[in-house]
Amino acid sequence: MHRRQFLRTGLAAAPALTLAGRLFAAPVGSPRFLCLFLRGGYDCANLLVPWSSSFYYDSRPKIAIARPDAAITDGALALDSDWALAPAVRESLGPLYQQRQLLFVPFAGTDDLSRSHFETQDSIELGQPVTGPRDFNSGFLARLAGKLRGAAPIAFTDSLPLAFKGDAGIASISMQRVGKSQFDDTQTATLRGMYTGTHLEAAVTEGLELQQQMAQAMQEEMQAANRGAITTKGFELTAERMARLMRSQYRLGFVDVGGWDTHVNEGAARGALASNLTSLGLGLASFASSLGDEWNNTVVFVLSEFGRTFRENGNGGTDHGHGSVYWVLGGRINGGRVAGQQVRVARDTLFQNRDYPVLNDYRGILAGLFAGMWGLGPQQLEFIFPGASPQDLKLV
Repeated sequence: MHRRQFLRTGLAAAPALTLAGRLFAAPVGSPRFLCLFLRGGYDCANLLVPWSSSFYYDSRPKIAIARPDAAITDGALALDSDWALAPAVRESLGPLYQQRQLLFVPFAGTDDLSRSHFETQDSIELGQPVTGPRDFNSGFLARLAGKLRGAAPIAFTDSLPLAFKGDAGIASISMQRVGKSQFDDTQTATLRGMYTGTHLEAAVTEGLELQQQMAQAMQEEMQAANRGAITTKGFELTAERMARLMRSQYRLGFVDVGGWDTHVNEGAARGALASNLTSLGLGLASFASSLGDEWNNTVVFVLSEFGRTFRENGNGGTDHGHGSVYWVLGGRINGGRVAGQQVRVARDTLFQNRDYPVLNDYRGILAGLFAGMWGLGPQQLEFIFPGASPQDLKLV
């Protein structure tokens, strides 16, 4: 049995999830929200390409994506005079953007400046002020669920994420069963054999061992940054099942997708990042399609803990940055645009001469979105995001 067939039949045969034995049945047409967390800090500048900026091309001689050009297969898809969409998601997300079912918010993020995967992920999931004491048993989605009637929350994760901490009754189901990567030692063994007994044996052995140690260290960092999140391929394969569950039973969801810590060999229009974006885009398109008419009552919010350095590094990759680009998708959102406060992309507008600045605070963006989706008032929004100022970007 092929993996895809096994996945579909296996998940389809699983019993419907319940919470304390109760089946959720939210009213038809009630708002539905899915938070999709890209763990690892994705390189937003190679997703939403600032193609009008010559500084972008000067800063990325190896990994920049070509300007929009009908004659170039790997060129970006122009969205407006400043921004373009990576070719990796042209076929999957391009139609959603043209149908005004997708928008982007650049220069978005948090005030957290640690550039640590763990600290920043925690900070975002908690949704509490960066300064001052924190309650690690109170995530922003759990607080949102507490203010909504019939929210029917679910986490598509191995264990309950921090964003949903605070309500022991929230269900979770693991989606991590496909796409696991492993080290392949075949090439290493072949190279060792080629130089065995020669004067280069010691040097080759030492070099291969060092390379393996460095690769393992990088892999361990990436795995740690992912925090057990599914791969983009895993998301692509399970998006349809997630949509069925949210269509029939759940109205408030969370899923995390790993593999975005691109320190080395990131690639440009093709490569590691492009491959991840392709799978993610296909998964989101499948999720939208599988919801059918209920896509019109759904909002998907895609975010990451931080962006990457604007300039590429010496390893053909990018390092931990600050500002990011968020995505908002849905059948009836006010899409087909790039929203929020913006600034021209140039050397003198970078944060600390290295990153996108954060001009649109994630708590303010989400507070404004929740107000629009559920009509939440100032006191309710203050409970969900203490001290935040709601930012009405007319997303819905």
